[in-house]
Amino acid sequence: MKTPRVAPATDAPAQDEATTGPPRPRGLRHNTRWLMVFLCFLGMTVNYVDRATISISLPYMTDDLHIGPEWQGVVLSMFFVTYALGQLPAGALIDRYGEKRMFAIGGLLWSLVTVGTGFVRGIGSLLFARLALGAGEAPAYPSCAKSVSRWFPVRERALANSVWDNGARAGTAVAAPVVTALIAWQGWRMAFWVTGAVALLWVALWLKAYREPTARDGLSAEERAYVTAGGARLEENPAEETAPQEPAVRWRDLFRHRTVWGMMIGFFCLNYVIYFFITWFPSYLVDARGFDLLKLGFYGALPGIVAIAGSLLGGWTSDTLLRRGWSVTRARKTCLVCGMLFSSVIAFAVLVPSAMWALVLLSVSYASLAFSAASVASLPADVAPTPRHVASLGGIQNFASNLAGVLGSTTTGLLLGFFHHSFVAPLMLSGALCVVGALTYGLVVQRVEPLRLSAA
Repeated sequence: MKTPRVAPATDAPAQDEATTGPPRPRGLRHNTRWLMVFLCFLGMTVNYVDRATISISLPYMTDDLHIGPEWQGVVLSMFFVTYALGQLPAGALIDRYGEKRMFAIGGLLWSLVTVGTGFVRGIGSLLFARLALGAGEAPAYPSCAKSVSRWFPVRERALANSVWDNGARAGTAVAAPVVTALIAWQGWRMAFWVTGAVALLWVALWLKAYREPTARDGLSAEERAYVTAGGARLEENPAEETAPQEPAVRWRDLFRHRTVWGMMIGFFCLNYVIYFFITWFPSYLVDARGFDLLKLGFYGALPGIVAIAGSLLGGWTSDTLLRRGWSVTRARKTCLVCGMLFSSVIAFAVLVPSAMWALVLLSVSYASLAFSAASVASLPADVAPTPRHVASLGGIQNFASNLAGVLGSTTTGLLLGFFHHSFVAPLMLSGALCVVGALTYGLVVQRVEPLRLSAA
């Protein structure tokens, strides 16, 4: 593994740009970038509602489809097989064809698959639907990361990333009461039909409202001057060939750098725990804490709601540290390490007898993970050697993180089977991985600045 050769002193300008350059533009017409990131937020919210529908429905699908606990883990993990593998080509395709087109194609696929899941009749068709859903949702994360890198200056990047990334928490929180209400009303099949139809509506909105920053109705002159001076990675054409003066960077060369591997390992640890909340958390409340459907719908939303505040706080903190003169490296790594360390309190949930205290600890853990995630989402744009590598790095980082979905969902199911449905071992393992993630971001990730890569 090679030590990255980085451009010298790329950290320093980010500090200067926080206090110099064009002033922040005022008025809605000159803040189009926030509308664009809100559209990304809506897309991620719908994405996670559709993703969480299976987790909430699963305890009520098992009798109809004859699914045991070991097979439940396999069903949950199948999504992550194609989702993780899909990150690598999705990132490259987004860098080539643009985030608007690829996010829409993915949204259309995952919405149709969600509707189709409501028609499954057995374990085979359910596994196929999960694989197809993972492929459809793969472009979402790198598309949003690419959009923010193009629309936002460095000093607003973490907060903007926390906005769209909060779609994960909002979707998880919304899914709990909505999906449980749909199940109570017409059964689990109706839950998939309704959530899939909502995703189709979002695709239509995205195609209508999202704009390229270089389009005539994109950035105003004032907003363009502001974001360009602040380091927005704005290229004229996502599909444009590499400029002659830039080295032709091979995609595989990105894996030769220690910082990239640190990003991959750290995000793996973070997402291992986050995916517990997305996959097994409803079953934990029902099986380990005795919640009925009504309690699941109400209390199941609390960690996601608290995590929204944690994510926004993480983005605001990282950007505020930059504006106060901290380097990008120091600001990002401080938020990453502190958030991961605090999230390890998930392990203590097994020690408290009260379900409410367990919910408090789980909520703190989820909020701390979200606090770190705002800086995680900023790393691809921070370290990409050129604007044409932002989505590719986002896909690489997200590929590793979603291997945690494959391993985490399956491992939890196996541990539950081995330890007679006890959640002690799964939660202790999650807490340990939080500490590993903190150490990785602190020691393996080096300077957070654009990598200087050799020509092919």
